Amino acid sequence: MTTAAQSGRIGKPRVLAVDVVGALNLVGALGKLLGVAALFPAAVALIYSEPFWPFLAAGAITSGLGWGLELATSGSERIGVREGFLVVALTWLLAAAFAALVYLLSGDPQLDRPVDAYFEGMSGFTTTGATVVTDIEALSKSLAMWRQFTQWLGGMGIIVLALAVLPRLRVGGRQLLESELPGPEVDQLAARIRDTARRLWLLYVALTAAQILALAALGWTGVDDRMDLYNAVAHAFATMPTGGFSTQARSIEAFGAAVQWVIVVFMVIAGTNFALTYRALVRRQPRLLARDEEFRAYLALLLVGAAVLAAELWTEGIEGGEAAIRHASFQATSMMTTTGFASVDFNGWTVLALMTLVGLMFVGGSAGSTAGSVKVVRHLLMGKVLRRELDQTVHPELVIPVRLNGTVADERTLRAVSSFVLLYVGIFIVGTSLLALYAAYSGPALGALDAIAATATTLGNVGPGFGVAGPMGSFEAFDDFSTIVMAGLMWLGRLEVIPVIVLFTRHYWRV
Repeated sequence: MTTAAQSGRIGKPRVLAVDVVGALNLVGALGKLLGVAALFPAAVALIYSEPFWPFLAAGAITSGLGWGLELATSGSERIGVREGFLVVALTWLLAAAFAALVYLLSGDPQLDRPVDAYFEGMSGFTTTGATVVTDIEALSKSLAMWRQFTQWLGGMGIIVLALAVLPRLRVGGRQLLESELPGPEVDQLAARIRDTARRLWLLYVALTAAQILALAALGWTGVDDRMDLYNAVAHAFATMPTGGFSTQARSIEAFGAAVQWVIVVFMVIAGTNFALTYRALVRRQPRLLARDEEFRAYLALLLVGAAVLAAELWTEGIEGGEAAIRHASFQATSMMTTTGFASVDFNGWTVLALMTLVGLMFVGGSAGSTAGSVKVVRHLLMGKVLRRELDQTVHPELVIPVRLNGTVADERTLRAVSSFVLLYVGIFIVGTSLLALYAAYSGPALGALDAIAATATTLGNVGPGFGVAGPMGSFEAFDDFSTIVMAGLMWLGRLEVIPVIVLFTRHYWRV
């Protein structure tokens, strides 16, 4: 008979494998810095003679709570990989709460319910672009700019906060950066992860500034008088992080063709691997773009998606000429890069066109970009794995390594990609089922395609869905349960599923 002492299962103290105190200490430090972001919309409020106290109050509360948490958990050891998962998960929950606090303090009747305010905050910081606001143009200038600014911070801008704390991390610093730049791995630009983050941050700021100038120039030269400096800043803040919020009720449809084409160009850039863009632009190695397998596949899929949409719009008589090409290119790029802008109300498009848009939602942009969803590189690797399996079925003796850009992908990476795709599809199915089943009992009435689109657009951080949640509509009609489910999907999608799911496993918490 085996005794309890012999089995070793009784009498041993349970030791947490995660330094929770250290993780909370870092979350507090990030929260303390995050509150400073409220100064920008407060300045906008001063310029337009609007109340600025909601921003300052929310910023002070967030920084104060962060400072208090940091003090209460001081003295902890430096943290590593395990704690990095917990830090990024909690940081995004905190960021969404910070944004929601601003909405609640503002007193705007469209965002005065905590559930709606949190949904809007989560949508902003996860760069999703889904909204519960039904009359966007009724928002004050400063509150509307705050919506845009949360997306810019949530894209890659929040890395500026990480720069202040990365030295405290060991290998966890890489995990924190990878959670900000979704994809299988981060391509380092420097020996130190902190230097890589800084270079990517500077590129992000430079591209944002370039888009602001490009858009504002269209207004200054009279090409599109509706694109003033305010709107140029607001839409650049939503384009580079592939966010999709707009200051206009009709999204980008409110502007002319020139503005739409400029935004298409910057959406393509935003969906490209930022490390690759840095090497091509800053280090003047443009040939790397042509050599990169993922970039070639990314452009090919964009072109195919746009071509299918343009052909459908043209043959069905929905649009013609340049307008068909422009709207097809715009919506294909917007959906695939998970930006979520709309140049037209595509609710009235054909079923084939709508299914094409849903398909593009599952593609995503490049790894290392600010785009969400599955990512092109994962599709590439999965395709190569499937081809290898087919070849080895016929010739079992063959040893066929999977290569990407000439480099052999190790089996651990391939397993991670397969696991991610399976989890992503599984969560998509569960999310769709929850929305559809709950809607059947409490409303709103959701068709199968509407439920699929609502789940795909929130999990993939895309933005608009179909039906009432279409590009010119809002998610306001959904009940509280569905709103909470979709906020959770946005959180899962932004952190690429696995860093969140792992927190709910027993092995994560125990040695």
